[in-house]
Amino acid sequence: MDLNTDLDNDETQQTTGATSPGHPVFCTIIPPHILDNLAQSDDPARHEPARRTLEHDHVRRTRRRELAARATTPGEPGADADKPNRTIYDAGHQENLPGTKVRSESDGPSQDASVNRAHAGLGATFDFYLKAFHRKSIDGAGLALDATVHYGQKYDNAFWDGERMVFGDGDNDLFKDFTIPVDVIGHELTHGVTQYTANLDYQGQSGALNESVSDVFGSLIKQYALGQTADQADWLIGADLLGPNVTGKALRSMKAPGTAYDDDVLGKDPQPATMKGYVKTTDDNGGVHINSGIPNHAFYLVASKLGGKAWERAGQVWYDVLTGGELPKNATFADFAKLTIKAAQARFGAGDEHEAVVKAWSQVGISAK
Repeated sequence: MDLNTDLDNDETQQTTGATSPGHPVFCTIIPPHILDNLAQSDDPARHEPARRTLEHDHVRRTRRRELAARATTPGEPGADADKPNRTIYDAGHQENLPGTKVRSESDGPSQDASVNRAHAGLGATFDFYLKAFHRKSIDGAGLALDATVHYGQKYDNAFWDGERMVFGDGDNDLFKDFTIPVDVIGHELTHGVTQYTANLDYQGQSGALNESVSDVFGSLIKQYALGQTADQADWLIGADLLGPNVTGKALRSMKAPGTAYDDDVLGKDPQPATMKGYVKTTDDNGGVHINSGIPNHAFYLVASKLGGKAWERAGQVWYDVLTGGELPKNATFADFAKLTIKAAQARFGAGDEHEAVVKAWSQVGISAK
């Protein structure tokens, strides 16, 4: 596959198949603290796109309740549920969704690179979940995957709104086209997987876990698509997204949270790697994009300790917890840690996997007792 061309839920939990969807969460890949810094810039070329993006995102967060109200239960997987059903739309730089249909599953490549990248990224995510975990699309029942490209004017974000993926073109200064990084696409679609499984509340530690799960599987989707082992992966989220005028390498680093960027305009990466740096704040739903660095780092430690293809052991444990039905929607880091330890032993026994998970949570300062 050529990746360069081409809040409050129902009580039903899921195992590994389809279930009633939880309320969709409006989740953007660029966190509010970055956009807030940009919005304060003296340069109109910097602050105007950021302010428009912040205003837009506020409106979309309100609209998520409308999507939640009409959420439906996925049916049983159909005969073609193990094949992707992708449709790409073009918003034409407007903010009306879904836009004009420009590519369906049966169509050949477009002359628009953004259309092709979105199509490929949706396919890479579908393929990963199917091949790695036997999951048929994000809902487990073959849900069609829709995406809209060229959304808004210099829109500096991408998001999953509970129904579709939406990509901005970026400002071509600080941020490039949001269809470029496959891990960004995987991250956002994994919010959909969480929506249909554990449905973690998007607030505080459960919200940080929601974000972390998307980073974990977004990274694994990139590694799977590139055929990388844990030691070959860069463990960066959005490494191809930052423009040439940014001092930084990505939006987040799972290997070394807090080091992804240090820029005069974007600010410095605020993510902690351990509980010693846990940030208490009322911003960003209690710091969901900041404190997610802690469980992110725990996963990196597990995957790097075990080596090999990270989705086969470390990723399998995380997936078992996400889909196992025991994770409370308001889970704390400690809740998640306990369940991963339990899942590692249940699937692999009291061996290297169990030991790696226990040690990783201890290293980031989370007690799983």
